[in-house]
Amino acid sequence: MDLQTLTYIVVGLSFVLYIGIAIWSKASSTGEFYVAGKGVPPLANGMATAADWMSAASFISMAGLIAFLGYGGSVYLMGWTGGYVLLAMLLAPYLRKYGKFTVPEFIGDRYYSRTARLVAVVCLIFISFTYVAGQMRGVGIVFSRFLEVELLTGLIIGMGIVFIYAVLGGMKGITYTQVAQYCVLILAYTVPAVFIAMQLTGSPIPQVAFGSTVGGSDTFLLDKLDQIVQDLGFTQYTAAYPEGGKSMIDMFCITLALMVGTAGLPHVIVRFFTVPRVRDARASAGWALLFIALLYTVAPAVGSMARYNLTTTVQTGEIGSPDGNLLYAERPDWMERWEATGLLSFEDKNGDGRIQYYNDNNPAFQEQASEWGWQGNELSVDRDIMVLANPEIAGLPNWVIALVAAGGIAAALSTAAGLLLVISSGISHDLLKGAVTPGISEKSELMAGRIAVAVAILIAGYLGYNPPGFVAQVVAFAFGLAASSLFPVILMGIFSKKINREGAIAGMLTGLAFTMGYIILYKGVFIEPVIDNVPENWLFGISPEGIGAVGMVLNFIVATLISKITAAPPDHIQHMVEDIRTPRVTTAAE
Repeated sequence: MDLQTLTYIVVGLSFVLYIGIAIWSKASSTGEFYVAGKGVPPLANGMATAADWMSAASFISMAGLIAFLGYGGSVYLMGWTGGYVLLAMLLAPYLRKYGKFTVPEFIGDRYYSRTARLVAVVCLIFISFTYVAGQMRGVGIVFSRFLEVELLTGLIIGMGIVFIYAVLGGMKGITYTQVAQYCVLILAYTVPAVFIAMQLTGSPIPQVAFGSTVGGSDTFLLDKLDQIVQDLGFTQYTAAYPEGGKSMIDMFCITLALMVGTAGLPHVIVRFFTVPRVRDARASAGWALLFIALLYTVAPAVGSMARYNLTTTVQTGEIGSPDGNLLYAERPDWMERWEATGLLSFEDKNGDGRIQYYNDNNPAFQEQASEWGWQGNELSVDRDIMVLANPEIAGLPNWVIALVAAGGIAAALSTAAGLLLVISSGISHDLLKGAVTPGISEKSELMAGRIAVAVAILIAGYLGYNPPGFVAQVVAFAFGLAASSLFPVILMGIFSKKINREGAIAGMLTGLAFTMGYIILYKGVFIEPVIDNVPENWLFGISPEGIGAVGMVLNFIVATLISKITAAPPDHIQHMVEDIRTPRVTTAAE
C-alpha cells in the first residue's frame, strides 16, 4: 500500500476514535464542561495532562532544536520538564484543594478583586492564543506534507475535528480524547526511535543508543557526530557555551523562564481541577511526569540520530571533501517530498550540481570552502521537519511514517483543545459570569462557553494560517509571558498572606508590560524591531527568549513593595490562605 493511502487510513481511524470518545463523553453541565465533573481518575488524568502539555512544540520542534543546537537545545528539556515538577510540587495540590474552575477565578477570590480577575483573564487569553496559533500551524504543516493537501485545507480539517470534541464534550470530552491522543503520540514518537536506534547502534532502546557506539565501531554516536559537524564548520555538537553561542546567564534565564512559564500555563494548571480529591491531584502529577518522561528521555537520542542521518545523507563521500557531496539529481525521494512543502530547499550557488551543506558563517571554514569552489551553503532545512522526516530519511516502512503523521496531529490537537477550553472558560465563566452578568443561568453559561470555543477555533485557525510574526520568531514568548504575569501571583497567593490586591494587580501589569515591551523592542510584533537583536544589545546579555525570568522577578518585587505600603488583605483572605496550605484530615472512605 502506498504511503499516502496508508496515511489517510491511519489518520482517519484516529479521528474516528477521537470523535467517538467525544460523543460518548458529552458534557451536560458546566462542571463537566469546565473540569470534567471533577471525576477523572488519577491515571487517566495523568495521561491526559501529558498529552495536553506535550504540544506540537514537544513532538515536532524540540528534537529539531536539539538536532541543530546540540547542547544548547538542552534548555528546552530542562525548562519544560523542570517546570512540570515545579507545578506538581508548588501549585497543583493547593489549587485543587481550593476547588474552583479556573485560574482567574482563584486570582479574583484570593485577591478579593474583580479587577485582578479581569487582568488575569487578559493574560490568559493572550498566552493561550499565542500558543494555540502555533498548534494550528503545526496541524496544517503535518496535513500539507502527509495528506498532500493545501495548508488551508489541513487547517480546516483540524479545526473541524477540534470543534466537534471541544464544543460537544468540553473538558470531559477533551480529557478522554487526550488519553487516546497520548497513546497515539507516544507510539508515534518512540517506535521510529527504536527502529533508527537499532539501525545505527544495534540497541533497541533509544536512551541507551544515545550513549552507544555507531555501526559496530569503537566510536560513540556523539563523538562521531561531533567530528562530522566540525568537519563541516559547525559548532561542536556537545560543546557547552561555545564561542558565538548562548552565554551561561542567557541559558540560565531561558531555562528559568521556560520552567516557571510552564508552571504558570493555565491550560496545564486546569487539569488538576478535574480529579476528585487533593491526593488524586498529587497522584495524577506523578503519573503525568512518568508519561512525559517516556518522550522527553527519548528526545535527545531522536535529535542526535536525526542530525547524523541528515548529514550523512547529504555527504555521500568523505565528510567535508569537495567531491563528497550528494548530487542534487540523485537526491532521495524524501527530499523531493519535503521540498514541495517549502520547508527544505536547495540553491545551486556554484552550478556544480552537488549539494554543499556546511556552515558558511564560520570564517575558518569559509577559506577552505572557497578553495574548493564553494560559494555558500546551498541546503536550507527547517528544524521543525526533523522528527517528521526522520523515519523517511532512515528508510523506515510506510506504516511507521503514517504513524508519525498521526502522532504529530495528535500532539497539536490535544494541546489546541486544552487551550481553546481555557479561552472559553476565561470568556464565559470569568468574564461573562464573573463580571458582566453574574446572575446568568448554568444553561446559558454552558451555551456561552460553547459559542466561545467555536469563535476561538475560528480565530486560532486564522492565526495558524496567518501567524503574527512573534509566533514564528519567539518560541518561548508564551512561556515568558506566563512566567512574568501569572506564575508569581499564583505562587504568592498560596504561600504569602501579606500580598494584597493592589500588589497583585501591579505585579501582573509590570511583569506583562516589561516582558512584552522587551520582546517588541528586539523581535517586533506586527512592527519592525526597534533594536538589533544581537547579544551585545541585550539587557545583561539576556535574550528575548529568556527575559520572562527578569519579568518574573520584577513582578515579585513590585507586588511585595506595593503590598507593604497599602492595606493588608482582610482577615478572611488570610485565613483562606492558611486553609489552602493546611492538609485536610481524610476519612477511611476517602
